[in-house]
Amino acid sequence: MIAASIVSAAAMVSLVILSLAFLFTVFRVVIGPTLPDRVLALDMLVAVAIGFIAVIAIKTGFTLYIDIAISLGLVGFLATVAFARFILTHGASEQAERQPSAPIAAGRKPVRKNGRRKKGKR
Repeated sequence: MIAASIVSAAAMVSLVILSLAFLFTVFRVVIGPTLPDRVLALDMLVAVAIGFIAVIAIKTGFTLYIDIAISLGLVGFLATVAFARFILTHGASEQAERQPSAPIAAGRKPVRKNGRRKKGKR
């Protein structure tokens, strides 16, 4: 009898903590200043959801929830990898658009298409 009440109390405490973590993580998804911050927060949301599923599985004794949590972990990992790849390709194109061309930025004369520099007045 006492063991069941301890497990029930621990499950309630863990659900409260996971709820707070969920709220803070949703706040980071909405407010996150950069795209990588948002992706990291979405990955954390998957981890919190896995925690919720695990606690519910322990509380109810229904072990099929553990299989659902494992599948959610695999899908969350694949989504994180896809987002990271998107950030790498998207970030490189944005960085190239923002940077001025190298010869002008270095104070050199512009290079023509044939590879020679323009001759200026000396």
